[in-house]
Formats: sequence, C-alpha cells, structure tokens
Amino acid sequence: MTVETQTATFDSLPLDSGATLAPVEVAYETYGRLNERRSNAILIAHAFSGDAHAAGVSREGGQTGWWDNMIGPGKGFDTNKYFVICSNVLGGCRGTTGPASLNPANGEPYGGNFPGITVADMVRLQKYLIDHLGIERLLAVAGGSMGGMQALQWAVSYPGSAAAVLPIACTARHSAMQIAFNEVGRQAIMSDPDWRDGQFYGRALPARGLAVARMVGHITYMSDESMRQKFGRRFREKDGPGFDFSADFEVESYLRYRGSQFVTRFDANSYLYITKAMDYFDLAAGQPSLAAALAPARARFLVISFTSDWLYPSYQSLEIVSALRSRNQDVAYCELPSNYGHDAFLVEVGEQTDLVRGFLDATFRQVNGL
Repeated sequence: MTVETQTATFDSLPLDSGATLAPVEVAYETYGRLNERRSNAILIAHAFSGDAHAAGVSREGGQTGWWDNMIGPGKGFDTNKYFVICSNVLGGCRGTTGPASLNPANGEPYGGNFPGITVADMVRLQKYLIDHLGIERLLAVAGGSMGGMQALQWAVSYPGSAAAVLPIACTARHSAMQIAFNEVGRQAIMSDPDWRDGQFYGRALPARGLAVARMVGHITYMSDESMRQKFGRRFREKDGPGFDFSADFEVESYLRYRGSQFVTRFDANSYLYITKAMDYFDLAAGQPSLAAALAPARARFLVISFTSDWLYPSYQSLEIVSALRSRNQDVAYCELPSNYGHDAFLVEVGEQTDLVRGFLDATFRQVNGL
C-alpha cells in the first residue's frame, strides 16, 4: 500500500519544563479505516530513531515503513480490522516540531534554544492528535523501546483513553547503563566542532559526531550472538590485517556505513533532545513505587521482552508486570526467544504477530461487546 504523511497543526503545547511551544506541528500517517463506532483505532509509538512512516510504501520517497512486517493486511496490527495511526514524536526531525523547526520569535531554527522535552510531552501532543482525529478512546497504544515508554505514559496520563497497552522491549525508567550509553552518544555530537552549541543550521553539519553516536547506539541494538553470526572476525575484502586504521573488519565497515547513513536522515539536535527525554523518563518519579504510579491505569496490558535484549533486558519488563500484578491489573507477559538483541522487536515477526493478533482480537471483542 502507498501512504502519504499528513500534518496537523495546533496553536500551542505546554511542556513539563514550563515552556510553551506555539504553534506546534505533528506529522502522522494512518493505515486502514476507522469503523463507524470509532472503536478500532490503534496508536503506534515509534522508537528513538523512528518516524511517522511505520508501514506501507511512502508516496514521497518510496521507502518501506520501519514496522511494515507488523502493520498491514493480515499482519499483527491487521489493517483489514484496525485503523492504525503513527506520528513522529515531539522533538523529532521528520515533520514534527523539533530543534530544526523555525522559532516564530525570530524566524530562525530553534537549534540549541529548543526547550527541553519529556516523554510525557510527546504523549501530550499525541493526545492532541487523537482528539483532532475525533477518536474518544483508542483500542490500543503499542510501541517498542522508546515507543513502549510512550505506551506506558499513555496508561497513566490518560487512563481512560486506551483499552489496551502493549509495551514491547522497554522499561519504566532507564538504568545507569542505559543513561551512560546515551551520554556517550551526546558527547560524541557535542564534541564535534561543527555542532556549535546546536546552532549549526545553514553551516557544516556535525556529521562526524552524529555518525559516531549512531555507531555506539547500533552496537547496543544487537547482541553478541547476532554480531558473531553476521560478522564474526571476517576481514573486509582482504586476506588479513592492513596494520592501519581503515575498516579492516566487516563489523567496522558495517558500523561506519550505518553511521554515515544516519547522518543523511537524522538531526543531531533531535538526537540530543530525544535521548535526554528517554533518560528523564521515570514512570515512578514522585511516587512511592512503580505499582503506585501504575494505579490509575485502566487498560489491559500485553508486555513483551526478548531473551537476548541486553539494552532493555527482560528484568525491566518483569518489573512492570510485577507492579501491575500487585495492583491486580489485567496483564499478560511473554519473553520471546531471539538472538537479535534489542532489534528483535523489529525483526522477530512470527511469535510476536501471534501474540499481538490474539491480544488485540480479544480486546476488540471486549470493547465492542462481541
């Protein structure tokens, strides 16, 4: 299916920092059709480097959506049954207001003057969009990684607005290790002399720093086993070491390629702001416990993790499940076997599809009294 990105504009958006963005735009795509009762809408929240183009083929650029193997006719999020929505997050660089957007106060890109944002701010803008589309209650909110954080935030910020929540390969708050990896990426960008305190628009981009940040991040998305299978210690187009600092090993070449490709599609300032928002995310902040933080939730939950995910390990999903069960809330949990590491939620389609399909079908029947 061919899809086109749309844009909605709102007069203003208050932020947790106390600042207000005015106006604010959000880019989004939709798949499938909204039924007469408006009871079949599902919001997909994307991960850190994702965007609104989750499925189908983009009319603008011809690219396939980042979760096309899960969203579409007959797939896990079956567009023959459901109306699926995906929007680019606040602070992004793919059509939603972010650091590269023009500041109406001076007509220049915000750059480093963009206000700090949180996952709750991202979700607040999503709620504006859902209201704009005339949907009173979502059938489900789902997402992996940072998308799972947004799904959890929906459950507590707008507890009556979604019948089901599917947090996949995520956490209720970042660990010190997760914050550390993000900080290495941020430092790589800010150490690039072309970053210029975020005011680099119209000049040379901090491409070297952003590429290194992506290389570090990409390592965390894989696993030792997946890297062994994909690369091992194989040399790249040579019989042995070159005794220089070129990309001797295939894994080196792969990481350099990933870094250079990322620079062409992502904004360095968005990298800084979004990773910081992820690090700030703590669902239990100001609460005596995670269980207390989840007390307002009224949705059914399906929590999924993967055995080889060392970036968002299963114990973090189990913390969410335990907190929900302690409140006697409706939650199902499954840890799926995989060698793909954190990327598993993007590539392990088989069992994940079966779980999601069954869970959504049961939720739809419950919501519609079938």
